[in-house]
Amino acid sequence: MNSSPNGLRQGRALRTFLVLAVATAVSPAGIAAEKPAYDTVIRSGLIYDGSGKAPYAGDVAISGDRIVYVGPHAPGKGRTELSARGKAVAPGFINMLAHPEESLLVDGRALSDLRQGVTLEVMGEVSMGPLNAAMKADAAQAQVDVHYDIDWTTLGEYLAGLERRGISPNVASFVSASTIREYVLGENDVEPTEAQLLEMRRLVHQAMEEGAMGVTTALIYNPATYAKTPELIALAQESARCGGMYIAHMRSEGDRLIEAIQETVAIAKASGAPAEIYHLKVAGRANWPKLDAAIREVEAARAAGIRITADMYTYTAGATGLDAAMPHWVQEGGFDQWVERLKDPAVRARVAEEMRDPKPTWENILQAAGAKGALLLGFKNPALKPLTGKTLDEVAKMRGVSPEEAAMELVIEDGTRVGVAYFLMSEDNIRRQVALPWVSFGSDAEAPAPEGVFLKSGEHPRAYGNFARVLAKYVRDEKVVPMQEAIRRLSAFPAETLSLTDRGRLQKGYFADVVVFDPKTVQDHATYDVPHQLSTGVENVWINGMQALKDSEATRAPSGRIVRGRAWTGAPTGSCRAASTDWTWNK
Repeated sequence: MNSSPNGLRQGRALRTFLVLAVATAVSPAGIAAEKPAYDTVIRSGLIYDGSGKAPYAGDVAISGDRIVYVGPHAPGKGRTELSARGKAVAPGFINMLAHPEESLLVDGRALSDLRQGVTLEVMGEVSMGPLNAAMKADAAQAQVDVHYDIDWTTLGEYLAGLERRGISPNVASFVSASTIREYVLGENDVEPTEAQLLEMRRLVHQAMEEGAMGVTTALIYNPATYAKTPELIALAQESARCGGMYIAHMRSEGDRLIEAIQETVAIAKASGAPAEIYHLKVAGRANWPKLDAAIREVEAARAAGIRITADMYTYTAGATGLDAAMPHWVQEGGFDQWVERLKDPAVRARVAEEMRDPKPTWENILQAAGAKGALLLGFKNPALKPLTGKTLDEVAKMRGVSPEEAAMELVIEDGTRVGVAYFLMSEDNIRRQVALPWVSFGSDAEAPAPEGVFLKSGEHPRAYGNFARVLAKYVRDEKVVPMQEAIRRLSAFPAETLSLTDRGRLQKGYFADVVVFDPKTVQDHATYDVPHQLSTGVENVWINGMQALKDSEATRAPSGRIVRGRAWTGAPTGSCRAASTDWTWNK
């Protein structure tokens, strides 16, 4: 054998040639055989596909923005592979009542929800469009801690702006009948003329073609409370014409709960629009026994062929403002007129008397909760921020006034409606509602982070814990529902309610909104005393195939998209039918 340096080099070259020749003979595709078959493969997890069926061990493969394989073993490799052994793999969760309209403008991560596996935020109880000049001015004045420029007019422009900014979650929105009423009629207690109602219908139609999921309203607040049933039917008809829903914060969740459900059913029946009840609850101890009757009303309507569903949050306190503690007449005309009236001693005396009325004709949330059950969450005025976390009762005693007087003083001094958590519900009723097959879940909150501007005010713990609480408290700990049923109602069920045909399931061809969490450790941590605490146990989240959460850390990927309703003019089905021009209103 030639042992010279040149001979050694020739020998090594010959051996390399022979190795490559053998490799090519064994695998004619050569290097091409090593090309990944998928972008991502989640291996060996316990798959809950969203159907409500029993889970099974298997893999989920993602290419681009779609799921391309769900089954026992994905053939081929992924560019990224993740072992989910011992973990649950589920479709992304849908927040059916979300309020990150403002928080997303300053923090696109939606971190409090992302850490719970939420991949779609459904907004619009009071929608971000359409806006006229006066509404823009009022919205700018009402900003508290989160500040932003209002550089849009229509709902579609707002949604497109979110997508341009780059956000992590998917976002969908309803158009609010309250917003449209204010746009056309202002904030006064008036009924629309036929011409004005046609304009309101046109605005609903426009929003539907921009992608709205339907029309919603919040009937305990001004100016929505002034709308009568025929007006709501007309707007719901326009939504139905475009394939959308009617979804409502009803006129009452307490003393007149059954009547409010009956109105919601009547609107669905008359308009042809599927209906949803926002944050199903029975408010006020005296009303707690009404849950049986409420369930009967909904289930009777469903049995009669009316599409009606509900959503809920899993806490005994709601959250709104001090406007929900005062009669509607004093708030007519908008916030500035409300405050001016409250400065009049005679008006204040009348308001206080009506706030104490044991049988009010309006939905008095403060009376249902009591001053000791009204927890102050946030203020705009820096001088009032130290009151955050105190009850209205405590503040009244500090000031030596009645709770009613304290409430009025706070609104005047803060220049806002003042955020309040009201303790209203029964834990036993919440358990029963969680078990209802036609109820999904919504936080009814923004999507903050425990940092920066969000720490300037208090928060309801539902903003950080609503979805983890379902999985931890009501599935794992109390076994109110099995895991597969809870996941169905966090994913596939709300997707079907919204008529989404390619989200909400782990299924080939669906968008790759995927959550990996540990059923043994998933947990909410936020409390009323210390609300700004992220949930734990959700480890990895993909949204449209992009990883938005990796090892429990937000990646800040701009993974979110606008999820538009069936009427969107850019959708394959085309636009909804032309708006009615000859509809008459029988008052």
